[in-house]
Amino acid sequence: MLDALIPRDIAAGEVVFGVALAALIAGYLTFIVAPAWSSYGRVWERVAASVLTLFMLAALLGAGAAIGFAVVVLYDNFA
Repeated sequence: MLDALIPRDIAAGEVVFGVALAALIAGYLTFIVAPAWSSYGRVWERVAASVLTLFMLAALLGAGAAIGFAVVVLYDNFA
């Protein structure tokens, strides 16, 4: 019965991607959203601060993507 629920064709890259995504979400909630949430007293202020942290998340993801792209593109020049 449980054999139908366990996928057998998961690649190692998918597992790595899933673990990295889980680490990203845990770090985002722990280090960015939690301090923003606890800095305010009213609920609407907390929600607004949490929404504004999405801009920080987008900036961090963009910077990470840019650095990763630069590493891939420039790897042959420095290796």
